[in-house]
Amino acid sequence: MGKTESDIDALWREIGKLTDAGELRRLSSAFARFIAQLGGAPPPLVLAAAILSELEGHGHSCVQLADLAAGPAELLGWSDEQWAQLAATAAPLPKGVAGWSTLLARCEQVWVRGQFDHDQPLVLDGERLYLRRYWRDETQVAAAVRERAESTHPVDTALVRAWLDKLFVASPDVARPDWQKLACAVAVRGKVAIITGGPGTGKTYTVARLLALLFATAPDADRKRVALAAPTGKAAARLKQSIDKALGELADRVGDELPLRTLTGRMGAARTLHSLLGARPDTRAFAHHRGNQLDVDVLIVDEASMVHLEMMASLLEALPPEATLILLGDKDQLASVEAGAVLGDLCHDAQSGNYDEDTIRYVDQASGEAIPAQYAGEGGALAQQTVMLRHSRRFGGPIGQLALAVNAGETARAEEVLRAGDSVRWIEHAQQAQLLKLAWTGYAPYLELLQQGKGGDDAWIRQVLQSFETFRILCAVRDGEWGVSGLNEAIEKRLEAGGLLRRGAEWYVGRPVMVTRNDYSTGVFNGDIGVTLADPARPGAQRVYFLEGDTVRSVLATRLRNVETAFAMTVHKSQGSEFRHTVLALPREASAVLTRELVYTGITRASNEFTLVTPSGDVLRDAIASRTHRTSGLRALVA
Repeated sequence: MGKTESDIDALWREIGKLTDAGELRRLSSAFARFIAQLGGAPPPLVLAAAILSELEGHGHSCVQLADLAAGPAELLGWSDEQWAQLAATAAPLPKGVAGWSTLLARCEQVWVRGQFDHDQPLVLDGERLYLRRYWRDETQVAAAVRERAESTHPVDTALVRAWLDKLFVASPDVARPDWQKLACAVAVRGKVAIITGGPGTGKTYTVARLLALLFATAPDADRKRVALAAPTGKAAARLKQSIDKALGELADRVGDELPLRTLTGRMGAARTLHSLLGARPDTRAFAHHRGNQLDVDVLIVDEASMVHLEMMASLLEALPPEATLILLGDKDQLASVEAGAVLGDLCHDAQSGNYDEDTIRYVDQASGEAIPAQYAGEGGALAQQTVMLRHSRRFGGPIGQLALAVNAGETARAEEVLRAGDSVRWIEHAQQAQLLKLAWTGYAPYLELLQQGKGGDDAWIRQVLQSFETFRILCAVRDGEWGVSGLNEAIEKRLEAGGLLRRGAEWYVGRPVMVTRNDYSTGVFNGDIGVTLADPARPGAQRVYFLEGDTVRSVLATRLRNVETAFAMTVHKSQGSEFRHTVLALPREASAVLTRELVYTGITRASNEFTLVTPSGDVLRDAIASRTHRTSGLRALVA
């Protein structure tokens, strides 16, 4: 391509500078060298390979050729100057999308979809360039979801209507249409359904009634196999607890008409997706796959916004073709830290509805709910199986108002709610000392319980764990004074100085920890949170106790290898949790991770009280103005 060896060296030097500065992962640099070593790679391809790998680390499943042509600095969180310096070493770059498409199609390292496949590491699909693994996952997810969405089956609408009228008590306080009732009617007719909505909209309340409806209308209800799952142990435990409570209330209402307690008693505990699929240590493979599928008829997955692309591909592959998949989640929350924003892509237009005439007619007959005209349209098959719950029964106060304002990008309204006080407050020009004071107040109750010294009593242990779970400090970043690592150290020192805990070593009584990696030998999973207490059976030893619903389990502290202190945790790690009082700490300066979705997710972890702590108000304004964007082809492939 006209480049000399010294020119290539200049490209590697610039990649090295970005790597040393922390702007480019070493993995991305190594992948670019791998592509170059395959032979005949022109500098623009090497550059594209580095960029593609780096974008994967930012959650993108591919790169649009238009972004390569225009410059991906914003996607990467780089300055225009950084991109210009790197691009100059690979010049001349192709002109426009057509130029990039032509160049990539000529490279031996790139497979162009539709041509003979030589298992090249890069895939060019239309105007998107992929790492092969993510192209495979994305196309598999799209094909499986589209096939399920198109596989609706006839239902006895009269029977469905009769049962929905029993399961949903008519009330003048319920806004019309009743989207919860409507969602059940939509879900019961298909092999996939997506129920999305913000906090308090009743997703698990709805799915409990859906389960009852599925049992009531099935000819073989006593043999129906139902599984509950979520991305994390905490989310799985909350799902099971919420559904059990709702099903218990329903069982009392339907009485002998439907043996609901017997039918649902066989569901078993909710499990993490890793556990459900049979994850194997030190491998990406699962025990359940296309050749050994799950033994389920209905699979309900909560907190689906946290499910990344690779996991969704594995889940759909392991799900029997005749099974029904129900995805629950808030499409406006943060996506997984790994590549893909699957739920957001699948129901990106749920707000608009786009229900066709057949769906509107069916919903009216099966539920008695009339879909308003503004939600009519000509959406695809998946849109007909997607319902957005629109009325929050829990978030009608200041916390809900703040969440809605942030989600809508209404900065002025958000600041107005924050400054109004009540259950929401804003410490705008904060110092770390003010955050440490909040930590003292929030964590003192559980630490004072510890000092009462009732170790070994299950009721007391449960009380300690429940007390700890009422308060949490959430961070946007990991490093620095306002990050997880800096704050955890500062909080420990403050609590120790005040006599509420004594450290002395890595493990100490009262230390809260979060598991950072699945450990099948101890039965703990990434995201599980526990509190360290004295081991009543072994003087001088500690155990970490975990709360799952009303059940307490424990693991010897020295057996837990992958944990971190959890007085402060990232907003990402808090998904699937809820705290009576949530404190969200934003750093001093804006960054790519500070987005509207992050602030919204932090706010919606609070049930009763929310405090925002910011060194500068400008950071909040910048975050609300910044939307998360993840490049993928899933939305187009499913349509």
